[in-house]
Amino acid sequence: IGPEAGMPVMEGKCVLFKAFGDVDAFPLCIKSHDVDEIVNTIYLISGSFAGVNLEDISAPRCFEIERKLKEKCDIPIFHDDQHGTAIIVLAGVLNALKVVGKRIEDIKIVQNGPGAAGTAIIHMLQVAGAKHIIAVDEHGILVPGRPAGLEGHKAKLAEETNPEKISGSLAEAIKGADLFIGTSIAGALTPELAATMAPDAIVFAMANPTPEIMPDEAKAGGVRVMATGRSDFPNQVNNVLCFPGLFKGALSVRARDINDKMKLAAAYAIADLITDDDRSEENIIPGAFDPRVAEAVANAVAKAARESGVARL
Repeated sequence: IGPEAGMPVMEGKCVLFKAFGDVDAFPLCIKSHDVDEIVNTIYLISGSFAGVNLEDISAPRCFEIERKLKEKCDIPIFHDDQHGTAIIVLAGVLNALKVVGKRIEDIKIVQNGPGAAGTAIIHMLQVAGAKHIIAVDEHGILVPGRPAGLEGHKAKLAEETNPEKISGSLAEAIKGADLFIGTSIAGALTPELAATMAPDAIVFAMANPTPEIMPDEAKAGGVRVMATGRSDFPNQVNNVLCFPGLFKGALSVRARDINDKMKLAAAYAIADLITDDDRSEENIIPGAFDPRVAEAVANAVAKAARESGVARL
């Protein structure tokens, strides 16, 4: 409905950057859906800025825009809907696994809805050591050679996930799964499907405003740890935990890029704010207004930028 309609969200984001990270941000909405036009517009003005936070660009366009901008620009390019979400999810998963006594390299993970956020979450979990991930979309499990809907990034995901190359629907994927991550639609995970997961199961149901499964239904299905995108339930996955501190850290060392090592450092910094004494089934992610978060993330990201060679200072 046009870039002007997106301006209140962009202005709100800028307020969050300033309030949480003391980062000066400016809302720029582009009147185009063309990938190259968007890329060229951002590139031409990039010399005026220390970093670019891409916002509300849908898949698959977002992948190409980010890739092309990273190739052309020498400042951090960060798509928050992808990587901000992925960082918070990883932080929550790390603590949830401590609660249930499992290791990330041992668990079976099902990701439902591999769009922008879902794809980045899969990549982030793999960087952190996850070995067994199955991605599921509206056509079923992503597997090479599937006849429907396997273009672009989904073809690549089909090769990189689902090590046993099983096919079928979410019902087949979810059997025995330790972790369900939903970036899809309301009601996608029924209590009956949740009941087929492994003991001490973890569910991140992040469809908004209505999650893939409501917490009471998940608990009734035997789920042990539950997170959503909502502020009225425990364990809210909220990107404000990430982007202000991430950019503060990157800008403090004049980083050229935001790479996987910096993202991983941010996730561990967020996770580490929940101590062993405080960690529980309903406390795996710091609250959105926790004053410690931005500084902890900034320090970890700046250190990782220096260590990975992308810092100018």
